[in-house]
Amino acid sequence: MFYRPENGHGLPHNPFNAIITPRPIGWISTRDAEGINNLAPYSFFNGVAYTPPQVMFATTGSKHDQEDGKDSVANIEATGVFCVNVVAHAHRDAMNATSAGLPKEQDEFTHAGLTPVECETIPCARIADAPAALECKLTQIVTLPGEANRVVFGEVTGVHLRDDCLKDGKFDVTAFQPLARLGYRDYSVVTELFSLSRPDD
Repeated sequence: MFYRPENGHGLPHNPFNAIITPRPIGWISTRDAEGINNLAPYSFFNGVAYTPPQVMFATTGSKHDQEDGKDSVANIEATGVFCVNVVAHAHRDAMNATSAGLPKEQDEFTHAGLTPVECETIPCARIADAPAALECKLTQIVTLPGEANRVVFGEVTGVHLRDDCLKDGKFDVTAFQPLARLGYRDYSVVTELFSLSRPDD
């Protein structure tokens, strides 16, 4: 089939997210100007540069108690920092709990039963037992076409790696099985790896 997005797809559910899969999940922790922690998962997330290391995540839609988008973006605009927590398979239910549209004054760490600990380089909390966490300072926020579509870019200023995930000097994702977002309500988990050598290696 072929369809033009502006004309609709004619299917029971939008296939767009199912086409772009699997997607890593950025579990973004922020803190508002009053010191309240926030935590939310974003599957439009990825690394975008090595030197200096940089990441991005995109938000879509709005929230009834925020004037412009989501709590995460409002908090980052106010403080200039955020932290990306990696989602392990063991955290799937807690991650899902933090996707709820809670009031902005409610702490998602508490709601999901997660332990916050202070970051080292930024005034923000991270998830204590996350396999990895990337402390970030905001570099720019880009507004995209559409209602409340925004992309947040940040430079990584600190990296936390859980000790049990380091094997022979490598960060071993099979030790925690990262969660990936698929289409619809579907997820996947990484349990097996294979390697390919580049032609120029």
